[in-house]
Amino acid sequence: MQFVSMKTRGNGVGACIIIAWLILSGFLLSFARANFDYQSALTKSIIFLEAQRSGKLPVNHRPHWRGDSALQDGKRENVDLVGGYYDAGDNVKYGLPMAFTITTLSWAAIFYQSELQAAGEIQNVRAAIRWGTDYFLKAGHKRNRLFVQVGDPVQDHECWIRPENMKTPRNVLQIDKSSPGTEIAAETSAALAAASIVFRGVDHTYARRLLNKAKTLFHFAKTYKGTYDGECPFYCSFSGYNDELLWAATWLYTATRRSIYMDYIQNEAISAPVSEFSWDLKYAGAQILLSKLYMEGHKDLHDFKQQADSFICSVLPDSPNHQVYISPGGLVHLRDGANSQYVTGTAFLFSIYSDILANHKQNVVCGDKKFNSARLMAFAKQQMDYLLGKNPRGRSYMVGFGNKPPTQAHHRGASVPKMAINKVISCPMSFVYWYNKNAPNPNELTGAIVGGPDKNDNFVDQRSNSAMTEPTTYTNSLAVGVLAKLAKHHAQS
Repeated sequence: MQFVSMKTRGNGVGACIIIAWLILSGFLLSFARANFDYQSALTKSIIFLEAQRSGKLPVNHRPHWRGDSALQDGKRENVDLVGGYYDAGDNVKYGLPMAFTITTLSWAAIFYQSELQAAGEIQNVRAAIRWGTDYFLKAGHKRNRLFVQVGDPVQDHECWIRPENMKTPRNVLQIDKSSPGTEIAAETSAALAAASIVFRGVDHTYARRLLNKAKTLFHFAKTYKGTYDGECPFYCSFSGYNDELLWAATWLYTATRRSIYMDYIQNEAISAPVSEFSWDLKYAGAQILLSKLYMEGHKDLHDFKQQADSFICSVLPDSPNHQVYISPGGLVHLRDGANSQYVTGTAFLFSIYSDILANHKQNVVCGDKKFNSARLMAFAKQQMDYLLGKNPRGRSYMVGFGNKPPTQAHHRGASVPKMAINKVISCPMSFVYWYNKNAPNPNELTGAIVGGPDKNDNFVDQRSNSAMTEPTTYTNSLAVGVLAKLAKHHAQS
């Protein structure tokens, strides 16, 4: 107040300027403290997963513009592969990202069960998980064999058509003893093990089926080792399979508490400090799960606690060990092309770890600095808030939510209008009709978190810019837990 009186004495114009500045500052401060309608964002994020379903849709299916699709999947090979999820904006079912989607969604359902119950979404999350696990049980019904892909990605990418009308080949790929795929087998094992915990108190018989299949898939994964390249160049495993083996063993131990899995973790598994958590790199997730066990009394898991801390230290911008690029607007940016998956992945792990640290009254040590649970959660919230609209462009990156949300998501089903099932479409002309059309999608892809802005916070809402406008199932599965926590503990103000 002394500053104001000195600068404005005898100057009415100056006083008005200062008053206006204070009002504006108050508004900005209020905006900075404001929270979003996380309840709505949570609900919509789950609706997007429903829009990605393949197969015969249930009667309570919410995206009204979607219909049954790919009802003959696997028939030529005499196996039922109907169901599962399309991974992103195309019509192929890829095993590796689908399994990671289910693993992380199950983790959210386990860790944030009370928050999801409070939001009225626990049943919808369980249904989303079961849509994936039902498919995996069919895909892995024979021992030492797992069907891992349905659809020809090359021909699929040459035709811009909704899944209900697609005529592109539904080729099937599999892994077995002679053509192993350790990453996919282990990730599917992790998904089934995590899901078994979700259904343990709901459907014990089903949970047992999931756990038994998780065990056999893990044995298959570690006995017949090899990287599967069949999903390249779309889902190549650049990180190798050691992270998936550690991840699967960790989930199996969490689900069973059997010493065989802990022995594997301690004596055979390989771990490494990383600064990323994604469908291709799971070390950080396993390290955080194992850190929880360490704090609960498994003192021989101390190294995993150090590696979990290292992940946090590499991301936090105020850490002396910071490595990850943060955009001028404050967003984690690892690489172009669905970068939002790294944002939600980081937010999810920060949120989970913040709760673990709080429960055990511990901190993260980064060089000469310590960070408590509140700091971790503040960073997680900052990342989610950016995606929901608190960013330099003042726009939401979730379709159908907030201010100026994306309208041209790179997504076949959303961008192609409903039509008769028997309508014949020319694949070359499909790009003229719909892909290159500079207009909002006719069907709202509610809840989809698109790829997001570049490293300088720039964004172009254009269907052809897939790096910025294509959504993925795993981007949303990683957002569900954080949004549930924010919905309960950070109500809109």
